[in-house]
Amino acid sequence: MKLTISKEDYLKAIAEAQSEQDTVLGATVARWLSVSAPAVALALRRLRRDKLVEVDRKGRISLTAAGRQVSDKLRLRHHLVERMLHEMLGMEWYKVHDEAERLEHAISEDMERRLIDRLGSDKPCPHGNQINKSPAERRKSGLQLLWEAPPGSMVRVDSVDERDSGLLEYFDGLGIRPGVQLNVVSPNYDGTLGLRLGDRRTNLAEAAARRVWVSATPKRSERAA
Repeated sequence: MKLTISKEDYLKAIAEAQSEQDTVLGATVARWLSVSAPAVALALRRLRRDKLVEVDRKGRISLTAAGRQVSDKLRLRHHLVERMLHEMLGMEWYKVHDEAERLEHAISEDMERRLIDRLGSDKPCPHGNQINKSPAERRKSGLQLLWEAPPGSMVRVDSVDERDSGLLEYFDGLGIRPGVQLNVVSPNYDGTLGLRLGDRRTNLAEAAARRVWVSATPKRSERAA
């Protein structure tokens, strides 16, 4: 069996989609990779032939043990490359995802071991994300989406969805990045969410506010008490 870059990308996309939702269909993978439905159908036939994925009668896709092993390896390397670019080379946090997408396939076993020795493998990436941490696990640890935070609350940005480089740069321009504290003002009539970052007021569309995970932080009066 020959593992091509395309096969690795499909396996990683299926694994990432599974971590965010219960059911993964061909349409899910097409949307995740921005490819056509026929391209996904052809790829799935090849992956099934190689016993890397299974597709049931309802079209639900799952990884086999072999497929999961490949996707886990690639996701780890992507994570390590992002951290290397940011922590060791100083690349801006909102740029590292796209670079890691290109470099993750070129990482050797030796380089992977060296990066783990240097960086460790249990810390979050520059976007605040950890490998294989599902939305359910995030909620269990006390996180919620920024859009769900109640008006008047103070929250800390824990992580952001990293797949849209344009959105990441937009967040950075607003000052929204992991570790930053935000005051949730209120929903606006136009469907946006009012936020305050220090002395600045800004509005964020619902679609964007649903790409940010936050944790509640006590207000100053509560800390003083």
